[in-house]
Formats: sequence, C-alpha cells, structure tokens
Amino acid sequence: MNAIDEIRSAAGAIPDPEMPALTIADLGILRDVRIDASGHVDVDITPTYSGCPALDTIREDVERCVRDQGYADVTVRTVLSPAWTTEWMSEAARVKLREYGIAPPRQGFDLKPLTIAVLCPRCDSTRTHELAHFGSTQCQAVRQCAACGETFPHFKEH
Repeated sequence: MNAIDEIRSAAGAIPDPEMPALTIADLGILRDVRIDASGHVDVDITPTYSGCPALDTIREDVERCVRDQGYADVTVRTVLSPAWTTEWMSEAARVKLREYGIAPPRQGFDLKPLTIAVLCPRCDSTRTHELAHFGSTQCQAVRQCAACGETFPHFKEH
C-alpha cells in the first residue's frame, strides 16, 4: 500500500461525529488525498451540508489522524463543489444506517417531488410519512410508519 492509500485508509476510518456508526469514507466525505514532493499532505473533504455543524470536528480529526501517520505538515480543505450527494455514500453506509435504525437514502433518486415511499427500517412497510423535515441533524428528516407506529430518522436524499 502506498502512502496516499495508507493516509486515505486511516483518515477514512474516522467515525462521523453525528452518526458514529458510519465513517467519513462510508459517507463519501473524504474526497481526495495528495502528497507533494516536500511531504506536505493535502486532504479534501466535502461536508454533507455546507453548514454541517460537525465540519470543524471532522477537519480536526483528519488533521490529527494524518499527523499520527507521521506527516507533520497537513492541510485539510473543505471543498463545496461539486456539492455532496447521497450517491457518494457506500453500500456499507446504507446497510449501517439501516442497522442503526435510520432509513437510508434511496439510490438513483431524482430530486423531483417524492412519489416513492421511504421504507420503515423496522418493519419494511412503505406506509410512512414525514413528521418533520429536519431531525437530529439537518441531513435527516423524522418519519413515522403507519404499519408499526414507530417514529424513525431518514437520511434525506440530496
């Protein structure tokens, strides 16, 4: 494994501060790693939302992780273009969200008005409805299942 792959692997394993069941690699937040001839490391991250309150923590965690890998000179850049999309999430992230009790975003979702139901992560019913557009984080909505009555978070598509 080369140095870039080692840094990417170590930094990618950092848990998301808001959803520790997922890593920043699972979410697709870790975008790029570069090392120049002098040994300076640049790491690009793209937050799930431009106003993500966990961004500073993620940046600090990445800086610390890269330094722990033996690279004292590191810059973590926030890259907002292209904007993050749920399509960047790994399949492992979708499985982990479901296991964590959060309905994962649908794949191949077209940002037109919702016509396809969100599956309940507890009973798989499609009879769910949104209670609140924002949940514990801006990237989640709160939904309720008409079949089992459970309320659950849904990681929104965008």
